[in-house]
Amino acid sequence: MQKFRFKSESEADALVKSVSSRNEINEELSDILYFVLRFAQRFGIDLSTELGKKIEKNAKRYPIEKAKGSNKKYGELEP
Repeated sequence: MQKFRFKSESEADALVKSVSSRNEINEELSDILYFVLRFAQRFGIDLSTELGKKIEKNAKRYPIEKAKGSNKKYGELEP
């Protein structure tokens, strides 16, 4: 998803609205999803459980009051 990294919301919206970019994005997302699902199946990873754990971890690392509207890493957020 390199196309979206460090883009503003309006820049990301423009990418998704562009037909050529949208087709590329759709294909890339499909490839990624297939790989992730196949990998999880092959190695017995419960994605639902792991996603829940990751959401909890990120909620602690990126509290809304500090991280909202920012793309900074957790170590760069102001205390």
